[in-house]
Amino acid sequence: MTDFTPAVLRFHDGGCATGSLEVISPTGGLLCLPKSANRGSRVKLMFLTQMGPVLGSAELLSPVSWTRQPFRFVGLAYGDERRLRAITQSLQSEIPIQDVESSRIVDGEQQWIEKYRAAMSHRNPPRRRLLKLALAALTLAAFGLSSALYLFSIHFK
Repeated sequence: MTDFTPAVLRFHDGGCATGSLEVISPTGGLLCLPKSANRGSRVKLMFLTQMGPVLGSAELLSPVSWTRQPFRFVGLAYGDERRLRAITQSLQSEIPIQDVESSRIVDGEQQWIEKYRAAMSHRNPPRRRLLKLALAALTLAAFGLSSALYLFSIHFK
């Protein structure tokens, strides 16, 4: 792995935590987190390697310190498992990652990653919130005006 490999954990309750990956193997690894999570928690774990992103389901094991927590994979898609095995094999044999056989799969993913990064860097802030707020204010004003007209029409009959 590189010196710093960021990792993101998504908990079943919707919570999210970020950390870094310190050790990786085909069956699990060791995370460095701001604070340890509950043992046995099931999470979606994502980290980005030189081979591309790896996303899988993991179970957090007992923390070994306040900030370091091991995990084991409980579910990986075929492509993610293949990337993970290629990464761990290249780390063991110290072969550059580009020499691994599955690089043709990664090329398409790398293009997608670059396209996504470019889109995110040129993204305008979302305007939906402002639109929703304006629509809500307009609806409330229309409801208030129609209620007032109805009450006045009943009162003056």
